[in-house]
Amino acid sequence: MRDFHLPGRSPVLATHGMAATSMPAATLAAVDVLRAGGNALDAAIAAVAVLGVVEPHSTGIGGDCFCLYAPAGQRRVVALNGSGRAPAAAGIDWFEQQGITALTPTSPHSVTIPGAVAAWETLLAAHGSKGLEELLQPAIRFAEEGFAVTPRVAHDWAHVADKLRTTGAASFLPGGAAPAVGERFVQPALAATLRAIARNGARAFYEGEIAADMVATLRARGGLHTEEDFAAGLRGAAFVEPIRTAWRGFEVWQCPPNGSGLMVLMMLGILGGWDPAPDGPLGAVRLHRHLEAARLVYRDRDAFLADPAQADVPVARLTDPAYLAALRGLIRDDVALAALPRAGEAVLPAHRDTVYLAVVDRDGNACSLINSLFQSFGSGIVAARSGVMLHNRGFGFRLERGHPNCIAPGKRPMHTIIPGMLTKDGEAVMPFGVMGGHFQPMGQTLFLTNHIDYGLDLQESLDLPRVLALGGKVEAEAGVPLAVLDQLARRGHAIERTILPHGGGQAIRIDRARGCLIGASDPRKDGLALGY
Repeated sequence: MRDFHLPGRSPVLATHGMAATSMPAATLAAVDVLRAGGNALDAAIAAVAVLGVVEPHSTGIGGDCFCLYAPAGQRRVVALNGSGRAPAAAGIDWFEQQGITALTPTSPHSVTIPGAVAAWETLLAAHGSKGLEELLQPAIRFAEEGFAVTPRVAHDWAHVADKLRTTGAASFLPGGAAPAVGERFVQPALAATLRAIARNGARAFYEGEIAADMVATLRARGGLHTEEDFAAGLRGAAFVEPIRTAWRGFEVWQCPPNGSGLMVLMMLGILGGWDPAPDGPLGAVRLHRHLEAARLVYRDRDAFLADPAQADVPVARLTDPAYLAALRGLIRDDVALAALPRAGEAVLPAHRDTVYLAVVDRDGNACSLINSLFQSFGSGIVAARSGVMLHNRGFGFRLERGHPNCIAPGKRPMHTIIPGMLTKDGEAVMPFGVMGGHFQPMGQTLFLTNHIDYGLDLQESLDLPRVLALGGKVEAEAGVPLAVLDQLARRGHAIERTILPHGGGQAIRIDRARGCLIGASDPRKDGLALGY
């Protein structure tokens, strides 16, 4: 239990249903759906649509979506991949002919066909009890009438104002500047687009005037997209077989590649071979082990993670307990690895934006859903007539012939967004997720080990200061004690204070023994958990 003398907040408890999102308006929309008889999937779609309006830098209908869903009483987890594909003309030959050797995040070539709307419709058809016409109404209202910009959103918006000026996204800079805290922001064009989707379904987004507007916007900037590419996106969302691992008496579930959930399973496989570090959840040994495991696993991600429909992604090899034990054997508690083995090997040579939400309903259906534009405001390219901000997931591709993640027609890029689900004896225990671009596998494993290994409650597990090993440095949040950073530096880690905090997250624990739900929402965002 937390110290009530100190700042913080308690986990939220309820007995019927619960939602946890990064914005109060979205959480309330989800709870309203639950109280009106909707199930967890219905509530999640209503919430994520609201998030696409009130947290526009993080998510929207111009982005992608992944979902894990545990239907009550069925002892299974369903996975949906709602990530979009590259245009049919986007072959490596074309890029080489044009002399383009690397993608840039604001280029039209970083825009794949958005997969979110098709994903929402596919999920509702299979597991929902309500339709888009009803569930999009709260989002339409916020787009049409406006919303008061919240503190974290205003902070992030101002941080990328220059990007929006560069890309010409004038509608997102009213009066030439990012909206201030409390300023009302209205999106009439987006409201009309959402109304069309509510009335005519996903087809309204992928065909007709809205798709034509997005295509014209991208082609005017040199993009290769066609209306045929968007029409194909209507059928792009697909149910896939989830991947999982046994860990600490639970099963941890993830979506398979092209998502990065594989990395969570690998990191847990490495860390699970040790007892919890003796110096506690914020100790140098604990963080060092986590950082070293992440360095090894992210190395494999960069070498192998790709669209399995067009590349051989060795999931079985990378999650093999023997391989993960060998990686664990490379890690010493007293010093960081000076050099990493080649990807896929365990022998040393001789010489950040997204929204995540969790919902559980009174019947026990559990939804873990994540929706993203990737970087803040995605590509920064807005289709003005339809009000759609387009993501930049294609920035995850390589322009390197022969690489598994090399761009190709109809190919999905390496993806960072990953919903998580924890089960025990076949029953859902906890939908959970930690957003934040490349941070997400690190964030999920920090959260899970905070909660399971060190016994922190859900809120404490999200609150705890975070670190990330990326680009040869350790990016540490301000809350990590200086003494711990000094010990990490002595082990050989290059420490750097991060400007923005690492991600955000939500979780809902299902306590069947006591008949209650326990929820938490990350203080790094503006959101909260609510139940009834």
